[in-house]
Amino acid sequence: MEMGMQRQTWRTHSCVPRRQSCRRLALQNEDTSRKVSTRHARVRAPRCASILACLVFAAMAAAQTRYPSPDDLVISPDGTRLYAVLSGTGEVVAIDTAKRAIAGRVPVGKVPRGIAITPDGARLYVTNSWADTISEIDAATMQPLRTLPAGFEPTGIAFDGRGTLYVANRLSDDVAVVDLASGAITRRLISAHGASYAAASADGSRIYVTHIYPMLGQFRTPTRSEITEIDTRSQIVTNRISLPDAAGVFHVALSRDGRLGLAALLRPRNLVPLAHVEHGWAFGDSLAVFGEDIGGVVQLPLDAIEDYFSLPFGVAIAPDKKRAYVSASGSNEVAVLDLARLVAAARSPSAARMANDLSAASRYVIARIPVGRNPRNIALSSDGATLWVANRLDDSISIIDTARMAVTGSIALGAPATLTAERRGERLFYSSAVAFGNSFGCANCHLDSTFDGLNWDLEPDGFGIDIVDNRALEDIADTSPFKWNGQNPDLQTECGPRTERYFFRSQGFRGDDLEDLVSYIKAIPLRPNRYRAPDGELTPAQERGKAIFLRTNRKDGTPIPEGSQCFVCHSGKYYTNQLVADVGTGKPTDRSPLIDTPELTNVVNSAPYLHDGSAHTFEEIWTIFNPKDQHGVTNDLAKDELNDLIEYLKTL
Repeated sequence: MEMGMQRQTWRTHSCVPRRQSCRRLALQNEDTSRKVSTRHARVRAPRCASILACLVFAAMAAAQTRYPSPDDLVISPDGTRLYAVLSGTGEVVAIDTAKRAIAGRVPVGKVPRGIAITPDGARLYVTNSWADTISEIDAATMQPLRTLPAGFEPTGIAFDGRGTLYVANRLSDDVAVVDLASGAITRRLISAHGASYAAASADGSRIYVTHIYPMLGQFRTPTRSEITEIDTRSQIVTNRISLPDAAGVFHVALSRDGRLGLAALLRPRNLVPLAHVEHGWAFGDSLAVFGEDIGGVVQLPLDAIEDYFSLPFGVAIAPDKKRAYVSASGSNEVAVLDLARLVAAARSPSAARMANDLSAASRYVIARIPVGRNPRNIALSSDGATLWVANRLDDSISIIDTARMAVTGSIALGAPATLTAERRGERLFYSSAVAFGNSFGCANCHLDSTFDGLNWDLEPDGFGIDIVDNRALEDIADTSPFKWNGQNPDLQTECGPRTERYFFRSQGFRGDDLEDLVSYIKAIPLRPNRYRAPDGELTPAQERGKAIFLRTNRKDGTPIPEGSQCFVCHSGKYYTNQLVADVGTGKPTDRSPLIDTPELTNVVNSAPYLHDGSAHTFEEIWTIFNPKDQHGVTNDLAKDELNDLIEYLKTL
């Protein structure tokens, strides 16, 4: 990477360039918060008759504690109200922007994520990601009006101004077109993997959709994503803006004249061993810059030398097109960009080489403003004077004066007075303060506490040794051992010394912090299964697939060895016997052919598959990668029978 230029970006706080003092301060603040909340909990908790009773009480208290967790924001057209989506409590709050106070609340569906407003400000539309619905709200009265359909895990939402909503569905990899007059989905547009965030051009003629997961490509080749561009008049995809080397693309914004677009993204370095963290070789925190002003698309870094802008997320462009703003959900700050300099850098002959240049950001990043924990989306007032920032893990909204480039106030959203161990752990999970140079945290790979769709060369054991697929973290508390080879007996081992040594290259999680982190990971819930009927009834195809999953004999009547019967290894509540086995999927690059039996709950959501992510689909597992029938007996199945087996596996 190019490191010849010295960083010139000034900051609005007094961190030293390496930010080690900031990292220590952040950890001290986390520790102080933990100690204070523990003390308060002791005051309020009743005396327990036994240790078991105390544990039960603590678990019940944690289960009942809900934090607002603001995720998305939108401002009314007249600027008098700011609306915030609270994913933790399942609400939308209205905030009076003059009084800077909450003016109303309305409950919506489960785990709401995105919000859009009609041009006249009369209606709000909110995606309920775990209910697969859209809530329609009267913005003036804050009363629910209708519940509209969406796809699987709707996340981002945009309004074209002519009575049509476009909804990015993360798990069905599509964009639902919803007609507001009828309230029905009129079209589904195929997108890339993990469609998640959406924005409309100012005139409503175009919708742009980004994707949280990379597109599935050839094994161990550079990642790729896209920005899907939709023409709202014809309601068809007219362009797929290719983003090579990108995986994890978040919010996107368009300038008022429609000539410039910006999207926040990650550039993971997953093809080389994670042994170069100190040289910035883990993640590139970047922007995709595209549109007529650029004449194409260019990716430019937001990181500085040993001073990383971890997990860029929300994006806003000033009305006068002089500045842009980007939130960093891992390093808890907002970057201020000079757009003229940014466009000049993107149009320069050396633009293609800047993507991995840690000195490049000094050309166009003019300030980095500290805000609350885990800032998500941001919203800019119509005059560009005020920037609102949703601090998800502080349950607050920061107010930034853009002229002063400083936080001038904060709005509390009604969080509980104390912090549970799970909430403290969640703050650690999403923070990049522990890693060298503030460069990344757990949430970089486990995006939104799930996975990233990548395979990694994690350990410093040589190039290309022990490639591992990134597994999901949902409901894994009772599925030990951990790691693909089963070498970590518990999550304390998985997340403690191992992470410190092989990931962060800095002091990792220890003591109470480690226990809090493990508490959070154990509490990550399982998302709803979209392929299983609410009453548990299976379709005829799923029933046939279940019979294949449970069979003990081949089609010719000969017995299947016990170790090759699907339900023997994939047994119990989580469909794992929690043992290691050789199922013939080992590669020459693996140190051992023994693989930890993975749990199968919601396995349909976590492609690619196998321990190294070499199988794109379920079908590839038993066609390309099971020639000797070691990974279940499947070679005697016809294609229709294999399809039935897959339909059943989707329900687990």
